[in-house]
Amino acid sequence: DNVPYGTKSREEVLKFVDTAFEFLTGEKADAIVVACNTATSVAVAEMRKKYSLPIIGMEPALKIAIDRYPGLKTLVTATPITVNGEKIRKLIEKLGAGESVELLALPELVNFAEREEFETPAVKDYLREKFSAFDFKNFSSIVLGCTHFNYFKKILREILPEHIKILDGNEGTVNELMRRTNLKPEKSDKIPKVEYFYSGRKVSGENLKRIERYLLYLGNPEDNGVN
Repeated sequence: DNVPYGTKSREEVLKFVDTAFEFLTGEKADAIVVACNTATSVAVAEMRKKYSLPIIGMEPALKIAIDRYPGLKTLVTATPITVNGEKIRKLIEKLGAGESVELLALPELVNFAEREEFETPAVKDYLREKFSAFDFKNFSSIVLGCTHFNYFKKILREILPEHIKILDGNEGTVNELMRRTNLKPEKSDKIPKVEYFYSGRKVSGENLKRIERYLLYLGNPEDNGVN
């Protein structure tokens, strides 16, 4: 009911996340992944004070960029709350990356994603306009600091110079979930049971089909520009 978070105030996001946690803990969740950089930035520290179960947040893959491509600049893209937040500033300071990181808020990408608008001329025009201020010859990579932005990897690959790597924090988040919960990857013919909820209501009908469309769009790495 309240998405997208990235264009709202910190106070609103904190309230929404707290409500979501109340529901999930009421459903006896064993762990919670906050699969949103904005919600992580605003609320994870508070949620960890309030709840004792494993809580895994998202963090922009800036360390990967710094470690893999030293000496070159990295462009971190995210929502305005993340870009202007204290958490990203502390991460940059911790990595000693102040001279090699640029931050760019892309709030309209969230709205495009919510409309399932991933490859239209309007998206291309928006990204080209936003990127026009950067000389990518000096950059190694772009970090997707918002989970919505993963839907735009294909179009980013078309627009950005070939040498620019597209990085996200998904793998690190999954690895941290496995570490915190002792989960092990395993192959199985069993189809796992997955249930989706919107603001505490079980998803069905057209809303479930919408989730399926999102998953199908991301399902083939060759089709969506994954590096």
